[in-house]
Amino acid sequence: MTDLFDSALLESVVRAMIPILLAALGGLVCDKVGVFNIGLEGQMLVGSFAAVAGSYYTGSALVGVLTAVVCATAFTSILAVGSASRGAEPIVLGIAMNILAVGLTSFLLVGLFGVQGVFQDPRIAGLGTVAIPGLATVPWLGPVLFRQTCLGYLAFVLVAVLWVLIYRTAWGLRLRGVGENPQAAQTLGVNPTAYRYAAILGSGVLCGLAGAQLALGNVVQFSENMSAGRGWIAVVAVMLARAHPVGVLGAAALFGFTEAIGFRLQGQGLPAQITDAVPYVVTLVALLFTARQFRQRQLV
Repeated sequence: MTDLFDSALLESVVRAMIPILLAALGGLVCDKVGVFNIGLEGQMLVGSFAAVAGSYYTGSALVGVLTAVVCATAFTSILAVGSASRGAEPIVLGIAMNILAVGLTSFLLVGLFGVQGVFQDPRIAGLGTVAIPGLATVPWLGPVLFRQTCLGYLAFVLVAVLWVLIYRTAWGLRLRGVGENPQAAQTLGVNPTAYRYAAILGSGVLCGLAGAQLALGNVVQFSENMSAGRGWIAVVAVMLARAHPVGVLGAAALFGFTEAIGFRLQGQGLPAQITDAVPYVVTLVALLFTARQFRQRQLV
């Protein structure tokens, strides 16, 4: 048991949860304006590919991150235009975006780099970790919380920032008003379409950061479909947390733990088929729990 639970496991948990957390925060913002964004998987995958491409061609991890943000946001404009301007169903658009992202990144992987499956090259600059002096040497928690990439620190800061923006500012009040009753918000001079655009494109920025963390922070490579369901797990995290920033942090930590413990159990000799299924089993259990709680609230 001591071989299973140690400080290295905690580091793996945080590393696994950061991409999920960033993407889930993007889904949270969309949820506040009444847009159920299930395209997080595709947005993150596009961000991962763009991050590797930008880093490879320039030799700069920062340019890779910026490229991921720009490309993921541009990709997310499909959802913004379709749902906010054209009144299309966000769920249908989200599914289409996820399918498109898999095909598009696989096609560009061959077209730009001439490889299939995995692209790994020494010229890809990864995101290095930044240790906070003094705090990084604290036993157990120091290496876990205070030796992260810049995007890792940003993810935790964004939890607090979004909580303040959504629940303690006039902008957040209008944002929630658009999601709860867009007609009433419009009578008060709020433009629901503009707020929906801001929220949806903001989710693109956050998913771009999630993809950059996944491709340049957790690993330094791109592989086909490397998001591997993390976007779908982020959707469940939003549902499980009822679109609250602190709750999303907790849900992301739960799913990060299941992913990390799955890898650790695989190292202990369990079949990969079982350990790879652990995060998705927990996701299904969380969905069942959420659905049960929803039905109970409706009966009250």
